[in-house]
Amino acid sequence: QWYQRRVAITAGIEECDNPQSVTILIKGPNKHTITQIKDAVRDGLRAVKNAIEDQMVVPGAGAFEIAIYQALQEYKNEVRGKQRLGVQAYADAMLIIPKCLAQNGGHDAQECLVKMLQEYKGVDKCVGLDLETGEAMYPAEAGIWDNYCVKKQLLNSATVISSNLLIVDEVMRAGMSSLKG
Repeated sequence: QWYQRRVAITAGIEECDNPQSVTILIKGPNKHTITQIKDAVRDGLRAVKNAIEDQMVVPGAGAFEIAIYQALQEYKNEVRGKQRLGVQAYADAMLIIPKCLAQNGGHDAQECLVKMLQEYKGVDKCVGLDLETGEAMYPAEAGIWDNYCVKKQLLNSATVISSNLLIVDEVMRAGMSSLKG
């Protein structure tokens, strides 16, 4: 059982074998820094809460997105017509997170993607990005995990948003063609 109280930041896990309590005292040079630290602590505690509630995690470091990209590339070969372009566009969109990780780590995004995709084809493991070196790595072995519920929400939101954009595009096209006629 997870709980969080806002006195300072008090959070914990109930009904565990070895219960302990921790108080975190946050200090900083200014209010902005303290707010950022509190947000980071809260995000970390929320990640732990999500992992406990979901009872599962997925490999992090962009590995989840690389695996989806590769699965969609294989699926694309089974699809015919315009739908094939949609599958390719969705697959390409999955590479945004690994690209951002590479850029934020100060590495060349395209070079890192090529390394991860080559490594993924050679093994039967999820491959992610080592932010320190820019090389492909195995996040599960390094203990780098993402929350299942976050990735599930990512896929759901991406699909809904792209579908809505396509509907708006169709409405705009229909409006423009009615003006011409």
